[in-house]
Amino acid sequence: MDSDSTDKYVPEHRRTNFKNKSRFNADELRRRRENQSVELRKAKRDETLAKRRNLLLQAPDSEEEDEDDEQASYESEFLRNLMLELPGMVQQVQSNDFELQLEATIKFRQLLSKERNPPIDLVIQSGIVPNLVQFMSDAPELLQLEAAWALTNIASGSSDQTAFVVEAGAIPKFVQLLYSPSAEVKEQAIWALGNVAGDSSEYRDFVLSCNAMEPVLALFNSTKMSLIRTATWTLSNLCRGKNPQPDWSTVSQALPTLAKLIYSQDVETLIDACWAISYLSDGSTETIQAVVDARIPKRLVELLGHANNSVQTPALRAIGNIVTGNDLQTQITINAGILQALLPLLSSNKESTRKEAAWTISNITAGNADQIKAVIDANLVPPLIRLLATADYKTKKEACWAISNASSGGLNQPEIIRYLVQQGCIKPLCDLLEIADNKIIEVTLDALEHILQVGEVEREASGIPENEYSIYIEECGGMEKIFDCQNNENPKIYEKSYHIVDKYFSPDDEIDDTGLAPEQAGNTFSFQTGNQTNFNF
Repeated sequence: MDSDSTDKYVPEHRRTNFKNKSRFNADELRRRRENQSVELRKAKRDETLAKRRNLLLQAPDSEEEDEDDEQASYESEFLRNLMLELPGMVQQVQSNDFELQLEATIKFRQLLSKERNPPIDLVIQSGIVPNLVQFMSDAPELLQLEAAWALTNIASGSSDQTAFVVEAGAIPKFVQLLYSPSAEVKEQAIWALGNVAGDSSEYRDFVLSCNAMEPVLALFNSTKMSLIRTATWTLSNLCRGKNPQPDWSTVSQALPTLAKLIYSQDVETLIDACWAISYLSDGSTETIQAVVDARIPKRLVELLGHANNSVQTPALRAIGNIVTGNDLQTQITINAGILQALLPLLSSNKESTRKEAAWTISNITAGNADQIKAVIDANLVPPLIRLLATADYKTKKEACWAISNASSGGLNQPEIIRYLVQQGCIKPLCDLLEIADNKIIEVTLDALEHILQVGEVEREASGIPENEYSIYIEECGGMEKIFDCQNNENPKIYEKSYHIVDKYFSPDDEIDDTGLAPEQAGNTFSFQTGNQTNFNF
């Protein structure tokens, strides 16, 4: 297989090899998070809006065919009636009569809160969006609320529908409504801003540029639980995204508030606060330090034991991001008890949790020798090796990085290598040499070479004739797999495997090739050896 064809198997977040944290690329390990996070946040946004609209979304079943026919008939009738009523509703909105404006705006809001197929495009095409935007700034409170609610539901639609709300000038108006004395108006405004910010990094940055952060953070002085929930969700959307990331000087202002929110007893608030922290911790050493300085890691470690997996997931993601920092930042999480908290997660019934836990440990074992020993002392290596042998492919790869990084620390601390070998790491490592991922093959070869290096030192020190670890590798079929790696067209893999075979699996008494070159003489082949013995065939 050629290097170009196998590159597609190499995860982007692993493209730069590392032995220790100082060699991490800034985007290492985290680039894969963006697309997953967008989908998760989009799903969360849809879920939250469903609750706001009081929708009852159900999976279809065999009894729903008749209901679907009835629904189609209803939709057709609904649209006919709407087309008849729409001109009058538009006229009411555009009148100067407050009562008529309010009555029509409520009708539009109800249309946009429809359970199935809300007629968002029809409402946009009616031309009333600019009127709704205007109502938010110079109308009585009740009309402000209804207008903001209608616009929120428009902004919850497609990107084009969200864009229509933005281009109508709604964002500065929503930001101003955050200062309203009405908790209901503020909640509707913060909801709309969350929909807009969640649509794209461009709109997220536009919301922030409208000076939204200060009034958003002020909302957390409220005692209204639904407002706190919605504001936390919006705050997480304002912190989300990597291409580009939001302005750090702006979103970092949220850290003191988030440090309090992660102690909330409300699960929804807790989930979104943890997601926000996971976004803010996904960056440079400096941004990680700001999260550490806010004294957040200890609580995140506690939340790894939360009964709700939807809390565990973002807490683990945030901790995983923090340990991509320097050794001191990693040590702070170790001191907070991260290793003990990770142990049960390695045997979670969710594959994604096991994978994230292994990824987190791989960053810890990329630290100093004391941190590797702490991982060993926490008894994390046996379950890691079980994952290395039996887990899903993606989880195996994370476990491979964790073991390989630990082995690199064993070059100066041979007891680390001895322990890894005693726990049975050699066979599952050798088995990984047959996968179609050149980066993992390279990392695996690194680990095996580290093991062989220590075995060679011990052979020389004890005076035994053979490298004990090379025997283990040979017995489990690893030697043949390393030998086969020399056929890989990736030059790094070829060089590593050639070097390992040449140094650790070639007989010491191998005769030099020049003494074995045959010379043909008549019907005999004469091998020129030291004593000139002729072999006649």
